[in-house]
Amino acid sequence: MIVSLHMLSTRLGPNAVESWSTAILFEALRPFQSSVTRLGEGGIGLIHDYLDLVNVQRENQKLRLELARVTTEKTHLAELEAENHRLAELLELRQALNLPAVAANVIGADATGLSRTLILGQGTDSGIKPGMAVVSVQGVVGKIIAASAHASRVLLIDDHNSALDAFDQRSRARGIVAGVVDGGLIMKYVGRTDDVKAGDSVITSGLDGTFPRGLLIGSVKEVGRDAPGLFLNVSIKPAVDFRRLEQVLVITQPPPQPPGGRKTQS
Repeated sequence: MIVSLHMLSTRLGPNAVESWSTAILFEALRPFQSSVTRLGEGGIGLIHDYLDLVNVQRENQKLRLELARVTTEKTHLAELEAENHRLAELLELRQALNLPAVAANVIGADATGLSRTLILGQGTDSGIKPGMAVVSVQGVVGKIIAASAHASRVLLIDDHNSALDAFDQRSRARGIVAGVVDGGLIMKYVGRTDDVKAGDSVITSGLDGTFPRGLLIGSVKEVGRDAPGLFLNVSIKPAVDFRRLEQVLVITQPPPQPPGGRKTQS
C-alpha cells in the first residue's frame, strides 16, 4: 500500500491526468482504504464510549454517595424528632405529676438474666438516689436500687424481688403487685370475695411511700378462682413494654401520702 501510494503521489501535479493504471490502482485500494477508515472510526468511537462509561460510573458513584448522605441525614432527623416527641411526653408527665423529676436515658439492661433491671445514663450528679420511683408515659417502670455519679440501676416491677401497693381502679380492691420468677406480674392478697375482672386497670395506691397515687401499672389479664385459699390468683399484664424503653422519668421527691393513708414497706 505504501508503494502504491508513492506511485500515485508521484503522478500528482497541476496538469496531471489520471491514466487507466491509476484508476485500476484506486479501485484496488478502495476496499482497504474503507476498512482502515472504518477501523479508525470504530477505534475512536470505542475510546469515546469508554470515556463516557468512565464518566457515567463516576457520576453514579457521586450520586450514590449523595443519596447515602441524604438518607443518613433523613434518618438522623427522624430520630431527633422521635426523641423530641418522647421528651415532650415526659415533660407533660412531670407537669401532670407536679413533682420534681429527672429525665434519664436507658443505656442498658441486666446481662446476666439473674434480675430484671435497667441501667440509666444519669446518677447522683443529676439528683438520682436509691429508693426513687421510675415511671414512663405508659406507666410504672420500677425503683432505683443503686446509683453512681453518672449511672443508676432500676429494679423493674416484674422482677420477683419487686412489690408495690396497688388497687383495682374499678372495684377499688387492693393488693400487692409483684413480679414472678418466669416474668410477668401478679396481684397478691386479693380476697376471694373481691370484685376483680379481666381487663380492669390496676393503679398505684400511693401507700407505699414510693410511687404517687393513680399511676397505671397494668391491666388484669386473668383471675383464677378455682385454687383453694383465701385469695384470688390475679395475673397482670404490665402497661409498659420494658424492652422498648428509651427514656424514663425518675421522681426525685417522695410523693405526698393520700389522705388517711399509711406508708407500707415494699
